[in-house]
Amino acid sequence: MATEAPAPTPAPELSPAVVLQWRSAGEPLIELLTRAAAVGPVCVLRLGGTTAALLTDPQGVQHVLARHPDRYVKRSHRLRALLGDGVVCAEGEPWKRQRRFLQRHFTGQGIRRFHRAIEDAARGAAGRWEAYARTGEAFDLVEEMRWYSLDVIWRALTGRGIDPSTQRELQTLQSIFAALPVLPGQGEQPSLAPHVARIDAVVAHTIEQARQAATHSMPTQDPGLLHTLLDAAAEHPEYTERLIRDEIVTLIVAGHETTATTLTWLFLLLDRNPRERALALAAGPRGSAARTASLQALLSECLRLYPAAWLLPRHAIEDDTVAGHRIEAGTTVLSSPYFTHRDPGLWPEPEAFRPRRFLTGEDRPTRPGAYYPFGLGPRACLGAQFALREATALLEHLLPAFVPTLHGAPPGAAFAVTINPVGPVTTTLAPDPAA
Repeated sequence: MATEAPAPTPAPELSPAVVLQWRSAGEPLIELLTRAAAVGPVCVLRLGGTTAALLTDPQGVQHVLARHPDRYVKRSHRLRALLGDGVVCAEGEPWKRQRRFLQRHFTGQGIRRFHRAIEDAARGAAGRWEAYARTGEAFDLVEEMRWYSLDVIWRALTGRGIDPSTQRELQTLQSIFAALPVLPGQGEQPSLAPHVARIDAVVAHTIEQARQAATHSMPTQDPGLLHTLLDAAAEHPEYTERLIRDEIVTLIVAGHETTATTLTWLFLLLDRNPRERALALAAGPRGSAARTASLQALLSECLRLYPAAWLLPRHAIEDDTVAGHRIEAGTTVLSSPYFTHRDPGLWPEPEAFRPRRFLTGEDRPTRPGAYYPFGLGPRACLGAQFALREATALLEHLLPAFVPTLHGAPPGAAFAVTINPVGPVTTTLAPDPAA
């Protein structure tokens, strides 16, 4: 006789007194979520008119993001005012069409198309670092990593490097990220219209340039994804002018800020753990499988500690059971790689930077849902392989040649749409004497 599954129980709830104390103190959301994570693998929080459930249990994360994504939708996306109906914000059949169209360009064979774009941008960054090392000039590591990641995605989109004027205009993205609430519906969202208008002007000008180049038969060696989207519009009427704009802005945002913050955190971690840099470089000669694996282990461990998308909100559209607890329709379910990746029940010494976890498998859980820096399921990050490729390429160029010195106290972390170092990270360079 089959054994019935136990009836679901109400999820533990963070005390209203704790929420009130948090509000009164004016603390950032991460402080409240840290208290909720300590309650258990599922914890309900009532924030004004919003009922949220923080989810850190790997099995529960799998349930929400991978097994039953039809029950949990994005709905009110924080970036919709900027991204419109691009693939990150789209839902239903439009999302499926857009995802299928873009996915072939960001997986397997498709990424090879961008090899030159990534290498050219990495060589450009190495050239800037050579100049910094030669002159002793200090620079902001955060801005340098943003420049590199923006240059990569711009080359992938247009087939050419980004010019300083365009780079300056796109810096308005930082104002947008800073203004966005961490949670949908959390506080009043300020108007993003002036910032979005600047982004729109850049994109419109770039689209017009691409059309003129095509008309006058002036393609670059690889005209980039923008031309692919323009060509698609001739065969797929759903690719309107507005949707092309939305996809371009989505690719810029998704391929820019997340990679830049990951690289910044990695250099900060290596500054505090110089032995890990030495071990990675000693693994093998440049381009060898052993060197590449060691560099990717650095990145994987950095993404464990500082996942770029640290909070993944979903809206429950029906009553459900997650990790043995009832989740009511209308609840905002918050899957958090940040908290799951730092769970001492899953990761021994979770606060320690140990890249060898990803080389030997020791001190690394094998449970699905225990590690998901790029999300899980059908809406996992489309550009995960692309991001790892561009980050690895930069490390191949910079780590063997330069030893960065980071000045001042280690920066704190600001938990916004991404996890950002607080303030500029003043850096100077010296050539590596062993290079």
